Amino acid sequence: MNKQPKYRQVADALRREIANGTFPPGARLPSESDLQQRFDASRNTVRNGLSLLVSEGLISSSQGLGYEVRSHEVFKLNASKFENLDFPQNGDAYSTDVTNAGRRPHQTFRVEMLPASEEIADRLRIVAGTKAVLRFCHRYVDDVPWSTQATYYPAWLVDQSPRLAEPGDIEEGTTRYLAERGIEQVGYFDEIAARMPTPEEARLLEIGAGVPVLLWTRTGFSADRPIRCTITTFRGDLNQMNYEIGDLSARSENEPQ
Repeated sequence: MNKQPKYRQVADALRREIANGTFPPGARLPSESDLQQRFDASRNTVRNGLSLLVSEGLISSSQGLGYEVRSHEVFKLNASKFENLDFPQNGDAYSTDVTNAGRRPHQTFRVEMLPASEEIADRLRIVAGTKAVLRFCHRYVDDVPWSTQATYYPAWLVDQSPRLAEPGDIEEGTTRYLAERGIEQVGYFDEIAARMPTPEEARLLEIGAGVPVLLWTRTGFSADRPIRCTITTFRGDLNQMNYEIGDLSARSENEPQ
C-alpha cells in the first residue's frame, strides 16, 4: 500500500512522465479537472502536487493557461579551459564559449570601487575595508539569464591596469588584458558550492522556487600574489561544469561531452 500523501503520489506520477518524455519540454499538462479524475483526488490535492513540481523547477504555471513543462537546455562549461590564454578566443572567455556552442551571448556590466569584505580581503590578501574594484556582469545565453559574475581586483592593480576601473566591457577579457600589461595569471584556486538563491539572485536569474544556485569562486594568482577573486553564480537547473585534468588521450572522441 502506498503510504505517500496523495498529493505526492500525483507529483511522483507526473514527474516520472516528464522524465520519460510523455510530457516533453514545452508541453502542457492536463487540466486540473482532468488530473482530478485521473487520480481520483480533490482539486486541492492536485494543486498541491503541481505546486511541488513547480517548486522543483520542473513545470511553470501561467494564470489561465495551466501548467507547462519547463525547457532545460543545459549549458556545459569547461572550467579547466575557461580563461586559458593558450586557446583561441573571440572576445572574452564567456563570449567565446557561448558562441562556440552555437548559442548567443549577451551581458551587461557594472563597475564600482567599494570596501573589500572580510571574505574578499582574505582571498586577495589585503586589509578588510580597503578599496577594491568590483566588475559585475549579468550574463545571458540566448536571452535567458545564465549567471552573474562579481570579480574583485585589489586597488593597487588599478594603477598598472586603469581599464579595470572603467565602466563597460573589456572586449578581450580581463585575464588577457592583464597579461598584456605584464600581469600574468599563472594559476588559480577554484571553490565550488551550492545553496538556495537569495531574493536578489532569484530576481536577476529568474529562478523559480526550489531551484538552487551553483557558486564558483576562482581566485587567480600571479607568480607572487593574488590578483583577483571571481564569484560566479549560476542557475543550478541550466548549467553543468566540466574539468579536464591529466592525460585524457584515451578518452574516445565519441564519448558524451
